[in-house]
Amino acid sequence: MTRPGGLRLERVGAVATLLIDRPRQHNAMNQAMWERFPQLVQQAMADDAVRVLILTSAAPGLFCAGADIHEFALHSGEESWRIANQAAIRVTQYALAHAEKPVIAAIDGDAIGGGCGLAIACDLRIASPAARLGITPAKLGIVYSLFDTKLLVDLVGPARAKRILFTAALHDAQEALAIGLIDQIAPAPLETATELARVMAGNAQHSIRSSKAIIRRILDGQADDDAVTLAMFRDAFTLPDFSEGVTAFREKRRPDF
Repeated sequence: MTRPGGLRLERVGAVATLLIDRPRQHNAMNQAMWERFPQLVQQAMADDAVRVLILTSAAPGLFCAGADIHEFALHSGEESWRIANQAAIRVTQYALAHAEKPVIAAIDGDAIGGGCGLAIACDLRIASPAARLGITPAKLGIVYSLFDTKLLVDLVGPARAKRILFTAALHDAQEALAIGLIDQIAPAPLETATELARVMAGNAQHSIRSSKAIIRRILDGQADDDAVTLAMFRDAFTLPDFSEGVTAFREKRRPDF
């Protein structure tokens, strides 16, 4: 287990959990946390025992209130800090969105501003009935980056993204589900996310990671196969996962990937 300030990375079996652990500040992310976050994501990705990563709060009833606004106010006049902060947030978002393994957000409370940004950078979002989500730069007079905004547009479409950003409103779980901001409502989102992660962990990892990589290419603008994606299709037939999957099918048993 790794314990940097405000963040923890734990693993049980094939499922790693990245926990935001700053409850007195509603899990608001300070600069040190933004800088450490992608390192923990990469640590999970580099661990061969990990097949799925879950992002959640260490304390129940919370997710993440976003960036630490007090820190914003303290350093807003320092250009070097603004540049470093922008870079750290971007690297964090990029690390989540481009992680090679599936990442699930388990949201048991408010996911606001940068906290919602963390959630939408994950592959799937499972929220409790009490969760609220919103992206609120219009209430603070700040502007989100293009990459951060693209994650939102990819998820809910341009018109809904505009409404979310222009109104800076908080959306309850039912509305968030209706507009595609979350994928599922569950009374215990971490338990549901863990069950889903275990299902994913039992499937062919080469298939899952290749599918995720192809979807990322589509979201980044690729519209047709190239040499890389054509090779991904062909080469899969030569790998151990395919051999085990076919053998298990013929023997009428569950595959052991």
